[in-house]
Amino acid sequence: MMARAVQLARRGQFWAAPNPHVGCVLVREGDVIGEGFTQPAGGNHAEIEALQSAGDATGATAYVTLEPCSHHGKTGPCAQALIEAGVSRVVAALQDPNPDVGGRGLQALRAAGVDVECGLLEDEARALIPGFIQRMTRGRGRVRVKMAMSLDGRTAMASGESQWITGPAARADVQRLRASSCAIVTGAGTVLADDCALTVRDAELNLDAEQAARARVRAPLRVVLDSQLRTPPTAKVLDAAAPTLLCHAQGVAAAQSVGNAELLALPGSASGLDLEALLAELARRQCNEILVESGPRLAGALLQAGLADELILYIAPALLGDRARPLVALPLDSMAEKQALEWRDMRRVGNDWRVTAVPLERPDDTQT
Repeated sequence: MMARAVQLARRGQFWAAPNPHVGCVLVREGDVIGEGFTQPAGGNHAEIEALQSAGDATGATAYVTLEPCSHHGKTGPCAQALIEAGVSRVVAALQDPNPDVGGRGLQALRAAGVDVECGLLEDEARALIPGFIQRMTRGRGRVRVKMAMSLDGRTAMASGESQWITGPAARADVQRLRASSCAIVTGAGTVLADDCALTVRDAELNLDAEQAARARVRAPLRVVLDSQLRTPPTAKVLDAAAPTLLCHAQGVAAAQSVGNAELLALPGSASGLDLEALLAELARRQCNEILVESGPRLAGALLQAGLADELILYIAPALLGDRARPLVALPLDSMAEKQALEWRDMRRVGNDWRVTAVPLERPDDTQT
């Protein structure tokens, strides 16, 4: 039953943000009487959806992937709704990671005489919402750096030409990554070179009609790091297709129209704009999953700062040669400085390979 709740939770991955996507199954005498998953922000949580589909939940057991909430937000507390519905037992996979509220929903249920268990399929539940968990525990969302490269580790020709290194299946996979992200970050150099729109291209999602409809509900925030405001007003990333945050250095004023973008001044750093300040701002805007699609400079800066949580590399069976541009800009001089990675996943996507890896701390790192 909890495995079914996990399956249901995945249905909300494209539209639930900034809320975590959660699944709930109501069972009575071995029969499923209600199911639900998180609706778009401001809508029902999974428990309310399940209760409404059940009608009468008296004496039922609720299997839910995340502790029922106990606080009032845009909706009422789910723990209280379960109590009022007469649910006799609640099995939660994971306690709420928010240190300010975690455990209170379970306490409220126990105080009302409801049987409570927590921890069933906890690892699977954590894997559903890593960005939300990280924002609650570390104060910033999960940063995933996506790059496409040739077999010899090159991302574009010396001229900047890069379309297309990978095939259609890999590009569709990227569209699904975008749809499940809260923000898509790039640099001004990428905008100037590619005139990228950074929107979700519906036609390339390769999802069924129901999933595609959910992916269209919420457009990810486009974030452009442009310290000197070089982005031209005609750039696709400034159009009205999705919200855009144009980040520039403090003291730099816009000399021209910036389209539909919102301007944000950020403090500077040795490598450009202060990336930690950027991630703090995105956390304030409740961004759980942050996808970075950029050139080698920004990717290298995130790695050097210890701010890249995951690398997603699409590897094409092609060679671009030694004059082509490298994967990341990392000014390393010795093997002791190398950035070690840990493999997490490797799979074929069409005629390309997608490799997922996480950076490991170097011996001299002090970051926890």
